[in-house]
Amino acid sequence: MALETKEQVIKLCEALYDKKALDIRAINVADKTIVAEWFVVCSGRATTQVRTLCDELEDKAAEFELSVIRKEGYGEGRWIVIDFGHILVHIFHPEEREFYNMERLWDDDPAKCINFSKEKGE
Repeated sequence: MALETKEQVIKLCEALYDKKALDIRAINVADKTIVAEWFVVCSGRATTQVRTLCDELEDKAAEFELSVIRKEGYGEGRWIVIDFGHILVHIFHPEEREFYNMERLWDDDPAKCINFSKEKGE
């Protein structure tokens, strides 16, 4: 049985949470862009953890009925984007996340955002 997109997003967030990602947010952007339906945004504590979070999602993608179309930024480990087609995952180093502040651009409707870290009691 195929997972719905929101279920896939939640599975990705859970995998990030299990690997200690910080401030995990999923934002439904379907009505704002044709690039993707969802953005998942999180932070790692250091470049090593940013890469580890990316590796984890690549390893788990098939379990979530997803395929990695492409990824960018892995070498630097400061801002990695993993493209699953309808879901884009942005894994930031804290400094880059603060500088680019993607949530400011996309998270203008709380009803379309899942603050996963808060839902898990952080």
